[in-house]
Amino acid sequence: MSNQALQGKTIVVTRSAGQSSQFTTLLQSHGAMVLEMPAIAITPPSSWEALDGAIAQLETFDWLILTSSNGVDYFFERVEAAGLADAALQSVKIAVVGKKTAQVLQQRGITPDFMPPNFVADSLVEHFPGRDTLAGTKVLFPRVESGGRDVLVRELTDLGVQVTEVPAYESGCVKTMDSAVQQALRSGQVDAITFASSKTVQCVAGLLAQWGDRAIAIPNWDQICLASIGPQTSMACRNHLGRVTLEAAEYTLEGLTQALIQWASA
Repeated sequence: MSNQALQGKTIVVTRSAGQSSQFTTLLQSHGAMVLEMPAIAITPPSSWEALDGAIAQLETFDWLILTSSNGVDYFFERVEAAGLADAALQSVKIAVVGKKTAQVLQQRGITPDFMPPNFVADSLVEHFPGRDTLAGTKVLFPRVESGGRDVLVRELTDLGVQVTEVPAYESGCVKTMDSAVQQALRSGQVDAITFASSKTVQCVAGLLAQWGDRAIAIPNWDQICLASIGPQTSMACRNHLGRVTLEAAEYTLEGLTQALIQWASA
């Protein structure tokens, strides 16, 4: 396929500010015109107390589970704030969900002990090392403060695992849409909108709801490709936006890019 397979396509990226640049560069390398519309604002949690308390007792945990690059960044920020070196993690094994999470960890010189074959939380429990003998295992799970899925905690708890959940960051919807994106949507210039999480779908739906009827506000709404990174995000698209056009075969930004290339080439 041509390296310029997305030439002539205007694609909206809805990731949080500070997380969109890699995806934008990837799409641009295939010729796309990219408009960034951060739908999510990532902020510290309402309190560091629970996370700091868990970090102070890090040696009592068997596993640390990290499911997002935000989780990695904020966790290690607090490890450093506590004056601990990465060596403090030597007694705990680390499991991650997703290539991007693993990459952010590896940039710190740390290789995860386990990453499931599919980049979703459900796959982590299904393939967890020693799954049948996990009863009594202590797991630390730094995560988003509100709105995250509970499947991971529920399934691990069912296996007898003692899961300590601590808020590591908060994720909230932005209140206003970028003016350039707003203009492009209203004038029918957008070909695709990409979603890398269920939360981004929810936030974009909230922004569009301010306009009343989407089909009236956006002349080509029914033709815009709604591109999802994976099953949970696709479900959110159907629930909040009424449809989903495509879903990445591999649940990564690279996988989403490939799905868009196939869509554009069809």
